[in-house]
Amino acid sequence: MPKFPFLKNKESENKSKVFIPSRREFLKISTLASGGFLLGVNFQCSGPKGELVTFAPNVYLSIDSDNQVTIIAHRSEMGTGIRTSLPMIVADELGADWSKVKIVQAEGDEEKYGDQNTDGSYSVRMFYEPMRKAGATARHMLIAAAAEKWGINASECATENGQVISTSGKKINFGDLVEGLKDKQIPDATTITLKGFSSYKLIGKDIAIYDNKDIATGKAVFGADVDLPNMQIAVVRRSPVVGAKVISYNDAKAMAVPGVNRVVQIEGAGIPPGLDKPLEGVAVIADNTWAAMKGREALEIEWDLGENQTYSSAKQLDDMLKSTTGNGQVRRERGNFNAARQSAGKVIERTYLAPFYAHATLEPPAAIADFREDGSCEIWAPSQHPQWARQAVADALQMDLDQIKMNVTLLGGGFGRKSKPDFVVEAALLSKSAKSPVRVQWTREDDLHHDFFHAQSAQRIKATLDKNGNFSGWNHHTVFPAIGATASAAELHPSDGELGLGCIDFPFEVPNIRIETHESKAHTRIGWLRSVSNIHHAFAINCMLDEIAETKGMDPVDFILDILPENKDLDFAGEIKGDFSNYGEPLEKFPWNTKRLRGVIEKVVQESDWNKMVSDGKAVGFAVHKSFLTYVACIVEVTNGSNGQIIIPDVHYAVDCGIGVNTDRIRSQFEGGAQFATSLAMSSAITLENGQVQQNNFDGYQIIRMPQSPKKIHVHIIESMEKPTGVGEPPVPPYIPALCNAIYKLTGQRIYQLPIKV
Repeated sequence: MPKFPFLKNKESENKSKVFIPSRREFLKISTLASGGFLLGVNFQCSGPKGELVTFAPNVYLSIDSDNQVTIIAHRSEMGTGIRTSLPMIVADELGADWSKVKIVQAEGDEEKYGDQNTDGSYSVRMFYEPMRKAGATARHMLIAAAAEKWGINASECATENGQVISTSGKKINFGDLVEGLKDKQIPDATTITLKGFSSYKLIGKDIAIYDNKDIATGKAVFGADVDLPNMQIAVVRRSPVVGAKVISYNDAKAMAVPGVNRVVQIEGAGIPPGLDKPLEGVAVIADNTWAAMKGREALEIEWDLGENQTYSSAKQLDDMLKSTTGNGQVRRERGNFNAARQSAGKVIERTYLAPFYAHATLEPPAAIADFREDGSCEIWAPSQHPQWARQAVADALQMDLDQIKMNVTLLGGGFGRKSKPDFVVEAALLSKSAKSPVRVQWTREDDLHHDFFHAQSAQRIKATLDKNGNFSGWNHHTVFPAIGATASAAELHPSDGELGLGCIDFPFEVPNIRIETHESKAHTRIGWLRSVSNIHHAFAINCMLDEIAETKGMDPVDFILDILPENKDLDFAGEIKGDFSNYGEPLEKFPWNTKRLRGVIEKVVQESDWNKMVSDGKAVGFAVHKSFLTYVACIVEVTNGSNGQIIIPDVHYAVDCGIGVNTDRIRSQFEGGAQFATSLAMSSAITLENGQVQQNNFDGYQIIRMPQSPKKIHVHIIESMEKPTGVGEPPVPPYIPALCNAIYKLTGQRIYQLPIKV
């Protein structure tokens, strides 16, 4: 498993292959297709060492005699609509009747499906072309069969609404052609013609998510909804401090609770805690959740709290900030910043602090395992990365991978938390011990105490203006515990990948740039959270640029456009001291283009009427940021409420994500992203004292309430034929500094620390 799956290189384009699997192969996956025509797609993606690996089959398409099209969705659905967006690409290229499309969730199996990791906002960008080719191949075969039946040329035929239609008006259902396709050869890939964008009926349109009705009516199955015969419920008392070990425990009082059946110790990894291993703990297994929770309360445990028992996040944050006053490890350098500073007419120096954040998904982690007498184990879990979970279970149980079956439920939120498989491993270990199916249920308190937190950060930025007032120098110090430290305690600096998330890819024309990092040890579990280190980097950079613009007496938008090249593909060659990952994509395929960044700036200014928005009692703030290959500009409007609270009446986003596959989902992701970012900016923070998280529930770790949430969120999507890119994470980074800059305009108070206190 790579350290950062959100940066894993995805080499899929032009490397896919379409084939007809045997019915036996198909039925290994799904018994839902009882007949008809089957089509598979295999494609290449990167292996753990960057090598190209071919998996087969990855995607299955079935067309039955009743005209139903079944598409297997191999990504995890957590509200993003990916279970809709990917199949609709196939269906649109095929010419299927969307009302007759059935979507089946794939199990977690790398051999069958390749990369199933639903992290990093890359699912559409990775699979757009393979999905189109799958649909187009089936379309070509259906057209060929119909043309042969009618004795006409295939060029006289097209597909629409589940039928092949000839130019003379003849029509035939897909289902009436499938029997004749079974012995047909797949056409050569070079002969397949993809549809023109203008002919699509689904792609580029608003399409409601496939699961809407089931979710609204309560039929949708999330992790905690799975109920098996003879299933027991487990809750775990986990180590209060990362690295703590159980010295001894007394379970007499726990076992006396009616319904409690067993108490089991879970061995943790210690330090480092690992990204895929459970924490040390003692589990109570009972007939029901209440009994398990009461039994856990009754446990008596003696802990060796280990080296993190004196840890204070506040003290570490202060130490991190102090470290930025010295020289750090240089990670990017252009020109000579020290010389620019010595000759400067003005130096602006500011510091920016951000706390630990929890994912706080609406559905806390839950997983079900059934370890059976034959030595197999079946899992049901709301996992963003089912293959990693499957492998982690196999490792923990010391079983072969083919003995583990991994079923994926819907996720009640993910944000990166549910890609880590620790809770899935807990369920598997406890099921083996209990010799029955077990559901591990995390409470909200468990979720907040034992998350893989977004790292707290300290940043110091020094900017210089020369004697003529020109922006001449940029020195950015950033320090935060690295995600990699959760797997390796030796990692004390942020990785190249983390710095490539909005820091070393600083795109502005400044003659002297110096970016430095400093050591910071991880004392708790660190993980990736929606947009990862883009969060704190965008906050600091955009707030600082706003202040520089004010110092120069310029409008913030005019200033940004003034220092941003007109139309330039950036590669940062010769400046970055390590690797620039570009989210795992080659720059020649996904260039860092300044014209596209300027495009979203100009669009959001136009649509929001930026120059006329300011009035008495109202202020607006602006920020712009590129993340996950998507360009986003944001304008936030704020006013004072009657009780002195900040009110957010309007938010405007402009987004360039290339081809917008499902515009309804793009807008929804940005609407949700604004709410998510408001919580991070205004109310959320995790703190640790004596190594222990201080927040217990949503009273202490607050998510934004309706009165404080943005009232109107306008999402302006730039029409583009560029390759599609991600939209799940890009809404978050520019929103926070836009809000901070707006609050400054309203109150006169600059924001240098999150959460905002005004």
